[in-house]
Amino acid sequence: MVEFKVVISDSAGRSTSQELKDKSAQPLLGSKLGDVLDSSIFGFKEGKIKLTGGSDKSGTPMRSDLHGATKKYVLMTRGVGMRNLAPGERKRKLVRGNMITEEIYQLNCQLIDAKLPEKEQPPAESAEGSK
Repeated sequence: MVEFKVVISDSAGRSTSQELKDKSAQPLLGSKLGDVLDSSIFGFKEGKIKLTGGSDKSGTPMRSDLHGATKKYVLMTRGVGMRNLAPGERKRKLVRGNMITEEIYQLNCQLIDAKLPEKEQPPAESAEGSK
């Protein structure tokens, strides 16, 4: 049973999250960070979706420059998975590769060439109508 929590953002800064389970999540398996997919997988009518990041069930971040799907300890100076370091300092951190597998919990995506649909506001009740 495959299940992903997907966070999709657009160029205007809006974002939405949704869950993909089983058959709807199958097309994502085997793809890599940086891949551009059809947005119909996520239920959008237009545009493309670019996979930009994610994390697994334990919170280990994915890095696009680490090939494969396994967790590895990598000596890093900056980038995904690193906090502020002193100049010249390096740390060995646990990160996950760029391939999407069943262990991935959250995926971050960017909507390209389209915008997220506006959410409709429910009609506000007037103050006079409630008296």
